[in-house]
Amino acid sequence: MSEKALRPGMSPAAARLVEWAIIGLCIAALFMIFQPFSLALFSWGCGLVVLGGLAFNLVPLCRPGTSALSLLKVAGIILLILLVAALLGIGTAKLYTLYLGSLR
Repeated sequence: MSEKALRPGMSPAAARLVEWAIIGLCIAALFMIFQPFSLALFSWGCGLVVLGGLAFNLVPLCRPGTSALSLLKVAGIILLILLVAALLGIGTAKLYTLYLGSLR
């Protein structure tokens, strides 16, 4: 049996590419944040830092043999957690403004 049949997931080159793409995203986000020229780049960098921090959770899965489908499933779970945390934060802020409005 060939080694390809034993390891149906990502090849070593594909795993390395995904890993370095995540690291590159994080480095680009840091450059965007610390550049002194554009407020728009700073804003994009802030968003990319959050996305890159969440994507960095995928680096341990960037190994040869890991299927791309499992990588996408974990990415979906991470985005779902981000969505829930954002909704909880927005909901808490809304409830706090309602509380402050009731004090008048």
